[in-house]
Amino acid sequence: MRHMALLRYLSASIDITAATLMIRYGRIETALALNSALALVGPVLFAIVTALGIAGLAAGHVNLQKIGVIFIGILIVLFGATR
Repeated sequence: MRHMALLRYLSASIDITAATLMIRYGRIETALALNSALALVGPVLFAIVTALGIAGLAAGHVNLQKIGVIFIGILIVLFGATR
C-alpha cells in the first residue's frame, strides 16, 4: 500500500509542478503543452497504481471474478481517457 501512496504523491507533485509552471510562464501555448504532457502521464500512473493494488488483492487471495471486474473497470476508464 505504501508504494501506491508514494505513486499518488508523485502524481500530485507532477500536477502541482505543471500548474506552477503554467502560472509562471503565463502563456496559453506553454499551458497547453504542459496539459498535454499531463494527459499522458496521468493514465500511466493510474494504471501502475491500480496494478499494484490488484497485485495486493491477488496476494490476499481475493476472488478472481472480483479482480476481473476491477480490470474491466480500469479498461473502461483508460478507454474514456483516450477519447
